[in-house]
Amino acid sequence: MSLVIIGTFNIDTIETPQVRKERIAGGSGTYAALAASFFTQPGIVGVIGEDFPGEILDIFKEKKIDTHGLETRKGKTFFWEGRYGDDPNQRTTLKTEINVLHGYEPRIPVEYKKADIIFLANIDPDLQEDILDQAENPQLVAMDTMNFWINKKPDALLRVLRRVNIFFANDEEVKMLVREANLVAIGRQLLTKGPKLSVIKKGEHGVLILDEKFVCAIPAFPSECVVDPTGAGDCFAGGFLGYLDKVRSCEEADVRRAAVYGTVMASFAIEDFGIDRFRTLTFSEIEERYEAFRKLVSF
Repeated sequence: MSLVIIGTFNIDTIETPQVRKERIAGGSGTYAALAASFFTQPGIVGVIGEDFPGEILDIFKEKKIDTHGLETRKGKTFFWEGRYGDDPNQRTTLKTEINVLHGYEPRIPVEYKKADIIFLANIDPDLQEDILDQAENPQLVAMDTMNFWINKKPDALLRVLRRVNIFFANDEEVKMLVREANLVAIGRQLLTKGPKLSVIKKGEHGVLILDEKFVCAIPAFPSECVVDPTGAGDCFAGGFLGYLDKVRSCEEADVRRAAVYGTVMASFAIEDFGIDRFRTLTFSEIEERYEAFRKLVSF
């Protein structure tokens, strides 16, 4: 098992000014794993309830996502309901139900413990730390987080940060961690807290990537129709890490390519509600958009 993703596997209800979609699959683990599955065969760790859609488990199987680490517990799956306004960057959480996540302690299956890459998607930093204690010498550890954990458990989050190689966060979140206005300065300061690579997501404005030697700015792929931006950041991370797992390299050129593939995966995710675009997406479409992106940024 070369890439293991630990995250949430949700049931979501999403409302936009045009449409309301009730009880569809979501969650950081779901989005990241599906995006990564176009490049590698990830394993997933998380918990679902008895109401989690069986058709989504079938999709995982079809995409060759290993589900041995996905635990089913009695009760209801973690539920989130959100509303987007006319500006898709503005999101309001209407309801959150913890359900089977309450008291959940993730356990890595034996066959996952020697994974080369561990991705700690957006979950409680105490659980992220517990996962790292179970892993056996991963070559690369990446993590994501959100403003809720930065506010609620800053000490635990910083402990985990000291143990990771790649840190994914959006521009709002990194400004909460580092009291700076300039994102390049923030990215540099984040490197002093543990990670070797800072990946700052900027939504429709792309992504900024920094390590000690280089700075890389990747624009977002221009999309005329944004249906549902939920999970775009998780798809970016999944595509990014899935590509690195495929090429087995973290050289600068491969990191840059990984960022473009991550951007491409996020651009597909927003074209439909939830994970629906990944039901029909083909790798040839991904390669076609990758080449279109190359032409977009060439000068």
